[in-house]
Amino acid sequence: MWIPTVYVDEGSLLTSAGSAAGIDLCLHIVRRDYGAEVANSVARRMVMPPHRDGGQAQYVPDPIREDSEEGLAPVLEWAQANLQQTLRVEDLARRAAMSPRTFARQFLRQNGTTPHQWLMHQRVLAAQRRLEKTDESIDQVAEAVGLQSAATLRLYFGRALGITPTAYRRRFTSVG
Repeated sequence: MWIPTVYVDEGSLLTSAGSAAGIDLCLHIVRRDYGAEVANSVARRMVMPPHRDGGQAQYVPDPIREDSEEGLAPVLEWAQANLQQTLRVEDLARRAAMSPRTFARQFLRQNGTTPHQWLMHQRVLAAQRRLEKTDESIDQVAEAVGLQSAATLRLYFGRALGITPTAYRRRFTSVG
């Protein structure tokens, strides 16, 4: 399956169209050379997502602020710390003291994406970190990030990054 991107990496030839795509390409190079954790840290400092496919928005209007007590940040921080659990919109809404419908609307307004898309993205990011830093099996990684099985992890990982978890680990592992 072809996944649209905003840049092209053909090995020794890398190219992008436009200044925002150039930033995406730079993050890709950082990710390729130093791994997802470093690239994600750079992206957070730049207030943009660590990876954009061709159809995604350029940046999240109100990113999660680690020290924020406003908006949905406390709920999102809690969700990130509890990815291994089954997390439903109803559960997150209850933590935010909102109805599920209001929560979904506020979530989209504050984060530029749906709760489910955000949660899947967070799970893929967490899986990237575990693949880079541990020798856990793919099933163990999947369970630790709330995706329950290696098959589900492969599905979401492939959609997001266009690579299998095993291939990603070979490319970015720091376990040795």
